Amino acid sequence: MAATLAVQIPYPLVDGTSRAALTIISVLTVLTASVLHAAATRGPRWTAAYLVSTVGTGLAVETLGVHTGVPFGRYAYGGSLGPRVFGVAAVVPLAWAMMAYPAYVLARRHEHAPYRAALLGGLVLATWDLFLDPQMVAAGHWTWSASGPALNGIPLTNFLGWLLVGTVLTGVLLALPDRHRHERRDEAIPLALLGWTYLSSVLANAAFFGRPGVAVTGGLAMGAVLATGLRTWRGDRRDVPQGDP
Repeated sequence: MAATLAVQIPYPLVDGTSRAALTIISVLTVLTASVLHAAATRGPRWTAAYLVSTVGTGLAVETLGVHTGVPFGRYAYGGSLGPRVFGVAAVVPLAWAMMAYPAYVLARRHEHAPYRAALLGGLVLATWDLFLDPQMVAAGHWTWSASGPALNGIPLTNFLGWLLVGTVLTGVLLALPDRHRHERRDEAIPLALLGWTYLSSVLANAAFFGRPGVAVTGGLAMGAVLATGLRTWRGDRRDVPQGDP
């Protein structure tokens, strides 16, 4: 967590190859924090399944997206994010994994309503991308050629694709066998990563990147999702029947 902060704080103050390098290092530090937390609280088997599921899904959908435009829309990677696998920058599936875990931790608070919990995780990932995609496009890491309705220069099909994939991926993580499922765990680090990602993204777009539209739309959307996830749902209280009301 400390390494993540140390890497991300200077991010808006540099550009070019230095910013690209910080992008890759940032993904690795957040992913490391997620993996270490998962291993400490859920064990090595769960952590291995989480990594296979998230990295594998990220690579599969990004490969499909690059070559067919499904489910995100037509886009292409530049050469600034390092080596590629099947036409996909290798760091991108790792980015799916790094944020899928904090999204899962938030969604798991509501696992008694599994379909809504999966949708909540999908919304966390999709609204995070409202910050991520404009930032990566501005840095030249990838470009869009899709036409149609767009938000801050990013096709709305991309948001829908993220929502679909993120919901399915969260559902997979919620379904992984977890023999410690009913034990109380300290989830402060992954939730703090979510909070930091949200607050730093709003601040960076508003104060450093000159993208107030991104700060407002991402801030309102992701803020609403996080607030919804942090509140107690009716189905989570022990004195009422469990399940989706």
